Amino acid sequence: MPSSMGSRLNVGGKDVSNINDTGMFRSWSQDEDYIFGKAFGTMPHRSNATIKYTEDTPPYTAPEIIYTSSRTMGKNPNINLQYNLTWIFPVDVGFLYLVRLHFCETQLEVTLENQRVFRIFIYNQTAEEEMDVIHWSGGNGSPVYRDYIVLVPGKSQTKQGLWLALQPNRDVIPKPDYADAILNGVEIFKLNQSDGNLAGPNPEPPMMGLSSTSLEPEKKTAPKNNLSPIMIATGIATGALLAILINICFLAHYQRRRKRSDESGTSLAKSLWVPFSKKWRSTDESISTLPLELCRYFSIVEIKAATNNFDRRLVIGAGGFGNVYKGYVDSGSTAVAIKRLNPSSKQGTREFWTEIHMLSQLRHVNLVALIGYCDDQDEMILVYEYVARGTLRSHLYGNDNPTLTWKQRIQICIGAAHGLNYLHTSAKNMIIHRDVKSTNILLDERLLAKVSDFGLSKLGPTSMSQTHVSTVVKGSLGYVDPEYYRRQKLTEKSDVYSFGVVLFEVLCARPALMPSLPKEQVNLAQWAKKCFHNGTLEQIVDPSLRGEIAFDCLNKFGEVAETCTRDRGIERPTMRDVVWALQFVLKLQENAVKNINVGHGVEDVGCVGLDTGGTQASPSNPRGEVTASDFDDLFSSRGRVLDSRSTWEASSGGKSIQMGWNNSISNSKDESKSGIDQNL
Repeated sequence: MPSSMGSRLNVGGKDVSNINDTGMFRSWSQDEDYIFGKAFGTMPHRSNATIKYTEDTPPYTAPEIIYTSSRTMGKNPNINLQYNLTWIFPVDVGFLYLVRLHFCETQLEVTLENQRVFRIFIYNQTAEEEMDVIHWSGGNGSPVYRDYIVLVPGKSQTKQGLWLALQPNRDVIPKPDYADAILNGVEIFKLNQSDGNLAGPNPEPPMMGLSSTSLEPEKKTAPKNNLSPIMIATGIATGALLAILINICFLAHYQRRRKRSDESGTSLAKSLWVPFSKKWRSTDESISTLPLELCRYFSIVEIKAATNNFDRRLVIGAGGFGNVYKGYVDSGSTAVAIKRLNPSSKQGTREFWTEIHMLSQLRHVNLVALIGYCDDQDEMILVYEYVARGTLRSHLYGNDNPTLTWKQRIQICIGAAHGLNYLHTSAKNMIIHRDVKSTNILLDERLLAKVSDFGLSKLGPTSMSQTHVSTVVKGSLGYVDPEYYRRQKLTEKSDVYSFGVVLFEVLCARPALMPSLPKEQVNLAQWAKKCFHNGTLEQIVDPSLRGEIAFDCLNKFGEVAETCTRDRGIERPTMRDVVWALQFVLKLQENAVKNINVGHGVEDVGCVGLDTGGTQASPSNPRGEVTASDFDDLFSSRGRVLDSRSTWEASSGGKSIQMGWNNSISNSKDESKSGIDQNL
């Protein structure tokens, strides 16, 4: 049962040619192309470090240059605790893999045990809970390696991402000195079947947990000066063969079990709970490998059963990814939405794995939950919770769905804003959605909004010094942030712009782009902002809402949308500010309806589409206006942005109103202050 080489990396270092290897003629590549996201960590290098090989780790294990170079997470513990240092290796499904990790502490500050302790995850499984290089190697400058056998299940001749991730472990007692992790080298070998096949798919075996093995190179029995490369190669082959033989019994067991399955007429193509780490910390603390309880692997047999072999009558949506089917799993007890990748789609494998990695770690009432996935027989499929009422757009125009009331629309916008705010602030790393639009906001039976489709999502800046992520522009026409389009620099404010377009879409019930209209009206955001500044916004409101929206509510809603869609990102609010402002908009509408109900009449409130002459006076508001104590002009075009992230200033009636993270109100006349609870 021989093996084939998959990857051999000099982590944190340069390429190493075979002539510079320690007699084994191996080539080592740089690791940068395999790193996931923008979190590259740092690369400490001590070329003058003395590498002290041992009997357990002889010189032919790896050349010195592998151990003198490394990649760590950096010196900032706050940043390190907010991300995983992650690599992705494309591998063939249906095979066992030997993953060898090389370690060596050469930094002068790490000389004792329990100074740097970290977790290792391989293929979403916990390989080591408390990896302490000094403990395993015996001291600074002494190299050590660890071997792991992992099964990548599947039948089809496709590739899948084998994830390797490092995470600081601060749960050890006593607490380690550094919140950091380190890696020097990686080798990945594909182990073949007993028939010598290294290319074809294996019969799908039951999932086997990750196992750490003791694949030690053969100990030298001859003096050093008599040790030839041939003897070394023989020793390596012998040691590897011993370890590989351990796994033959597993494969024999798999074959027997499959044979029994075929004879009994049952199928082994059952979905498997991928054995992810049970030491997972919740998403409000960490972005880690996929947690055990959150992501399920489905076989293609189950998917076909759930969709009646992809019956077109079950199609409930379509997009750049492919068709979305309604299906049932778990013996028909659970309704799900099944998104099937179209092989001709421009979106492909990268978006597929991006969505799995990101969405499986997120749980929020306003985000669509990923239940599981299928990567089997050349099919890439995502399985989500079923959201009964479909897209927000289908409830605004182009469909026979009942018309949404104005209050329902505001509540839907608040829910979607909560979801985006969670992505920007509450996940371990900031996540930028990059494709916010009305078709990616779904509504459940209670009209609760859920943000969906994370295929284009991107991790935001991963350090305090970063303000943006440089990336190729992606998104949907009409929703793309113009500043992002011009500069190709992505920030969370790009999502804010797209959400502002959705707000105008909700108000006007028309698409973001309508090429058939006159030129100035083609782009909804530009047209609506022009109407807002001209004081004619009510003229483009959805006709079904005429007479329903209070004037003050409309003005504030327009201000929020206008501010979100400003050309410069620095002038836009954060999603947290947007959530707060929309809640204020809802309060304005509810107060207007309340005034009607207590007998003041519609004329006392003033509604769009009725000739009331604007907001009228009432006993509690003799001037007929929303006062500063109600946070008037918070998002007004008259307001002046003080801090693009949190602080706004506007003036009304001699009062200066400021909103920051503490959202306090200051009155220039009496300096009174009041705090606002912002536990959103």
